[in-house]
Amino acid sequence: MKHTTLTFAVTAAALLGATAAYADYPTRAINMVIPYGAGGATDISARTISEPLGAAVGKPLVMANITGAGGATGSVAVQNASADGYTMLFARVGSHSVNPAMKATLPYGLEDFRFVTVYEINPVACAVRPASGITSMDQLIAKVAEGGISYSSSGVGSMPHLASAMVLSEFGVADPLTDATHIPQKGGGAAITAVLNGTSTFVCTNSSALASFVANKQLTPLLVTTAEPVVGFDAPTANQLGKDKLNQLVGWTGIAGPDDLPDDVAAKWGEWMAAATADPKFRETMEARGSVIELMDPVKANEFIQGQYDTFRTLVEDLGMRIEG
Repeated sequence: MKHTTLTFAVTAAALLGATAAYADYPTRAINMVIPYGAGGATDISARTISEPLGAAVGKPLVMANITGAGGATGSVAVQNASADGYTMLFARVGSHSVNPAMKATLPYGLEDFRFVTVYEINPVACAVRPASGITSMDQLIAKVAEGGISYSSSGVGSMPHLASAMVLSEFGVADPLTDATHIPQKGGGAAITAVLNGTSTFVCTNSSALASFVANKQLTPLLVTTAEPVVGFDAPTANQLGKDKLNQLVGWTGIAGPDDLPDDVAAKWGEWMAAATADPKFRETMEARGSVIELMDPVKANEFIQGQYDTFRTLVEDLGMRIEG
């Protein structure tokens, strides 16, 4: 009986100590890892929310682009970090839905992270540069049949890679993995630049990354993967083109830490994100890019991410894109 009482007392003291350790969190700057390059959808979202989020946190947020392997390099950096809340990740559809679905040898799984929120959802758009002379999906598909068509992405196994292959497949391209050439780049911004300079013919990526180029008429949108039109994108929807299956292609951004992130820390992130996403300037900026700001609590976020993973795993298997080696 004495032993049991002593064990309980020690355990209770340890729990109280752990709670006390994070009562003043944060006491210093927080490292925020962006697992993709500058100019891509993840980078844009992260840097747009950094000001209102930093104000809510009350400490500096050190934004760091740690790129490579379709978002895996930056994700692993957070997976292996101390679970003290001082190294957090801007998780993205590519890094935490597409990558796990596509790559058998990925060094992490969804269970290796604690998602404190998903806060942004955005559709996918496909675009070309005006000089290409392509103004519709029918024209693009016709040129695929002629040969010499390519598409860029932020890396093998990334969301733009899967999105482009799925779009081609839905429009009747027999073998989207060989009938058009995939040109992977180091980040979403580089994937768009490849289209701008003519290195690749088209890109299918999140509307938020394409919005400014479409507004400046540097890129011509051919399709948005939505049921309803997207503000700022003068292009037919997937449903208007009879391709409503493409509605499954949606991007998202969330924040995660290592899987053993303490409850107290996770709770504070929930409070901070509620304040940050309520910021009028942030919402206006992101919504102008075609993004939907929807703050999810940890339970809803995890359910949503699991659902996205299941959707993309099915797509990967249907397209024969699973990378086993």
